[in-house]
Amino acid sequence: MTLLGFDYGTQKIGVAVGQTITHSARPLDTVAVHSSIPAWNHMDKLMAEWHPDGVVVGLPLSCEGNETPMCDEARRFGQALARRYQLPVYWIDESLTTNEALVTLRSNGASQEKQERARHQVAAQLILETFLHQQALRA
Repeated sequence: MTLLGFDYGTQKIGVAVGQTITHSARPLDTVAVHSSIPAWNHMDKLMAEWHPDGVVVGLPLSCEGNETPMCDEARRFGQALARRYQLPVYWIDESLTTNEALVTLRSNGASQEKQERARHQVAAQLILETFLHQQALRA
């Protein structure tokens, strides 16, 4: 199965693509958000190109594992994906993935500009990889 992973934000949405066969993911793209509305035309192109079997959306839970106000927005986004593309949505805790993405990019020597450009995509990759690894452990 091909899955797309999403790191939802109020200004940018990071996107990653992954496979259940290899349990791996890679950064793919960043989609702009304007006035709480994702650039659906950009999203349509990604969906048409990758034909995912499902999507994974990160939930920004608190350190205690509780839902935060941002979780409501991420859930609305995931529900919009489900309605628009008729795909199953899987939810996963995304706590600290953006910070982890920045650490990964810095350790790889990425410039400040590249860090800013790629951090949401790498966060989406981490979200998707976490989901894929959890699925592999359940199998």
